[in-house]
Amino acid sequence: MQTLKEQTSVQVENTRKVKPEYIQALDDLIALETVYEKRENALSIADTAPNFQLSNIDGAKVSLEKLLEKGPIILSFYRGSWCPYCNLELKALQAEIPEFNALGAQLVTISPEITDESLSAEEKEKLDFFVLSDQDSNIAFKYGVIWKVPEFILEHMKKDRGLDLAVINNTKGNILPIPSTFIISKEGLISWKYTSIDFRTRAEPEDIILALKKLKEDL
Repeated sequence: MQTLKEQTSVQVENTRKVKPEYIQALDDLIALETVYEKRENALSIADTAPNFQLSNIDGAKVSLEKLLEKGPIILSFYRGSWCPYCNLELKALQAEIPEFNALGAQLVTISPEITDESLSAEEKEKLDFFVLSDQDSNIAFKYGVIWKVPEFILEHMKKDRGLDLAVINNTKGNILPIPSTFIISKEGLISWKYTSIDFRTRAEPEDIILALKKLKEDL
């Protein structure tokens, strides 16, 4: 079975074959931003996780404080259902829900997308994790994982994919979360994190499981 990294690498190479100039420009941008450590605003290990209260796919409010009463939270910020890398990640995470739950953790995902429009009724019924909407990216900002999307990416999205972030997110069209995963202990502290300015790379589910096991051992 392929790892998530292997799956996303295939996606990158498939896009490279179709849009080599775009992928090269993206590679150059990521290299530059990584050098300047743009992601260092993200919360660190042992920081207190900011509380939030966001709407789920049914419009009900879900708060971190309430969720933590049941145990640790795996919090994943993603760009939206239109993002192929996000879809690969969410599918990989969903496959590990039984293992996450066995370790006492719940999976919570957050994107700026309007959730009631991003999922069909059938898809909603199949979900066994939380999908929350952070349209104004206030929560992503508090966790230090927002990114102003460069113009050439916005242009690519509109021209090649027919996507307008302002419409999809019903808000500013040039802000997206940096795909990031945090494990939050029952006490509300960050115990593990993965964040990368390169949105084509994601946290491996196996690494999340190992971190949850360690967290359980440390109790």
